[in-house]
Amino acid sequence: MPENLSDEMLELIAQRFRLLSDPMRLKILHHLQAGEKSVTQLVEATGASQPNVSKHLSTLKTQGMVKRRQEGNMAYFSIGTPFVFDLCSTVCDSMKDEWEQKQSLLGIALSGSK
Repeated sequence: MPENLSDEMLELIAQRFRLLSDPMRLKILHHLQAGEKSVTQLVEATGASQPNVSKHLSTLKTQGMVKRRQEGNMAYFSIGTPFVFDLCSTVCDSMKDEWEQKQSLLGIALSGSK
């Protein structure tokens, strides 16, 4: 992290992390990674209700994480900040490594108790 971050900047960073702390928002972003989708497509992909998906899309749009495009009476959403996938990959890779280490230790512990 850069040195000398102001309290205001730290708050903005914390807001961004809070935005990404919701599993449904992560699921929506994951589905948008393949490209633009309508609300209906996101409802089908996530299995969530239309009001729930719309609420999360509104939050993501307000923070600039997604972009909205209107075509007739259909709204289409796409990724507004592609860097989010770099962040998610970093976290996922770290968690995968941690999970594999725990599984390995558990395997050693179970085989040692026989």
